[in-house]
Amino acid sequence: MKESELMGIPKAESASLNKKERVLTQAVLRAAEQLEISRRDLSKIIGTSEPTLSRMHQAQAVISLESKEGEAAVQFVRLFRSLDSLFGGESGLGSKWLKASNHHLGGVPLELAKKITGLLDVIGYLDAMRAKA
Repeated sequence: MKESELMGIPKAESASLNKKERVLTQAVLRAAEQLEISRRDLSKIIGTSEPTLSRMHQAQAVISLESKEGEAAVQFVRLFRSLDSLFGGESGLGSKWLKASNHHLGGVPLELAKKITGLLDVIGYLDAMRAKA
């Protein structure tokens, strides 16, 4: 791509944004798969419908970076990366941790993550755990 194309032509910006949205969408779907999170649970975490998730699986829809869903999706990927780091890439352990009751969080992390405040609380907890490690 020419430098002039990168400096403000809407079509180039749109293509770049679209690529980032595709990458985010793929990251969310892969993270959910690795953590064995159902489409129903994922839809509640990122705030989108199950039919939209189905379209995402078929590469017919993407998560908009400039939406509430996009903000939640970025945080969900952050949660996945924290779990991946804490459990040394053992996604099965991360999945078990997400689905088990946590005394410090006051509930099951997966259930808490279905609200944005809960998602941020779980991420904050994982960040604190990573800092100790």
